[in-house]
Amino acid sequence: MAMMMMKKMMGVSLVVMMVMILVVVELPHTAEAVTCSPVALSPCMGAISSSSPPSSECCQKLKEQKPCLCGYLKNPSLRQYVNSPGAKKVSSSCGVPIPSC
Repeated sequence: MAMMMMKKMMGVSLVVMMVMILVVVELPHTAEAVTCSPVALSPCMGAISSSSPPSSECCQKLKEQKPCLCGYLKNPSLRQYVNSPGAKKVSSSCGVPIPSC
């Protein structure tokens, strides 16, 4: 009887450990932090300053930096660039609206 109980406990412990491992392995994929860097948006400079459409790299970077846009708008040095007509055109083309913060 004690042997059956011990095997059952080991089985439960093994299942719990497997679930914990799966959770830990999946965490980095679901909780990646964004590093806010206006330099990351450099692939968008051509489209912002001209009438050319934004590249796919530009749109990808803009989507990555979306959580940072309010911070850029609050920064007096960056606000004018984020609010420029060219930046608004690029954000619209990429489907990333400029937030009102």
